Amino acid sequence: MPSIQSEDYLETLRERSKTSKVYQKHQLVGLEIADILRDQEHKSLYIKLAKERNQQELLSLAKDISERKTVKNKGAYFMKVLHAEKRNK
Repeated sequence: MPSIQSEDYLETLRERSKTSKVYQKHQLVGLEIADILRDQEHKSLYIKLAKERNQQELLSLAKDISERKTVKNKGAYFMKVLHAEKRNK
C-alpha cells in the first residue's frame, strides 16, 4: 500500500505535467499558432514550423485563416496554403 506522501507526490507530478513549459520563442509561437487555429493535437508540428520558418509570416497566415468562416479544418487548410507557398517559391 503506497504511503500518503508518495500519493501526494504523484498528484503533484500529474498537475505539473499539465502546465506548459515554454523555454524558446519558437515554442511560444508554435503554441500560439495552435491556439489560433484551434488545433492543439498538432502543436508540436507548429512548434517545429516556427523553428524552421519565418515566425511572423506563420502567425500572419494563421490569423488570416482563422478569420475565414467557411474553412472547417483550419489546421489542414493552413498546411495546404503553407505547402502551396513553398512550391511557388
